Amino acid sequence: MNIRKKILTDENNKPVAVQIDYDDWLECERLLNLKPIKAVDLAEFSGKIALKEDPLEFQKRLRDEWS
Repeated sequence: MNIRKKILTDENNKPVAVQIDYDDWLECERLLNLKPIKAVDLAEFSGKIALKEDPLEFQKRLRDEWS
């Protein structure tokens, strides 16, 4: 199988990822007999946790601690 690929590198020219065309990916999935992963509906978890603080304010407060 001839796969058209692009090798992505970091600032030191070290390979960090490979990008392939979607059609090639589908063929790889078919050849490897990979099953698609079923998406999870996260809406069923909505409201399950009672938060004491606004999540964005919490995130901002934590990030302010970093500096």
